[in-house]
Amino acid sequence: MQNQNSNVEAQYKTLTIIWFALIVSQLMFAVVIFFVKPEVLRFDFSKPLVGDNPMLIGIFALLAISNLVLSLMISRKYLNQAIAEQTPALVQTAMIVGCALCEAISLCGVLLAFAFSYQYFFLWIALGIIGTILHFPRRENLIAASYKR
Repeated sequence: MQNQNSNVEAQYKTLTIIWFALIVSQLMFAVVIFFVKPEVLRFDFSKPLVGDNPMLIGIFALLAISNLVLSLMISRKYLNQAIAEQTPALVQTAMIVGCALCEAISLCGVLLAFAFSYQYFFLWIALGIIGTILHFPRRENLIAASYKR
């Protein structure tokens, strides 16, 4: 029993480190934009929120929202499967897949900043970070997937 507890703790620490690295990588996107293309950070509030191409911004917004919803749904599916099959490795899969989809939201913001000089790119990065925060690993999920009830 003690060995299983220490194994759950080790897995939880690993998940937390991976999660933290994914958060930091998204923050680094903003830092890279700051150094490579600082002119996007000069805000002109006379420009509309949808920028020069409302259709494109709408598509990216729809993509971001659908990625967020999809990440939560897929993560929940993997967590339920991990508990049903008593497979702790699926808890890690749930977190990584969910965070990867949220990272894609931030990458959309990076694309908007670099390719289209869209000044509100940070909204996508913020949504990606919020989504990743929602995927913070929970010890209870590992415990539920590790022990038969």
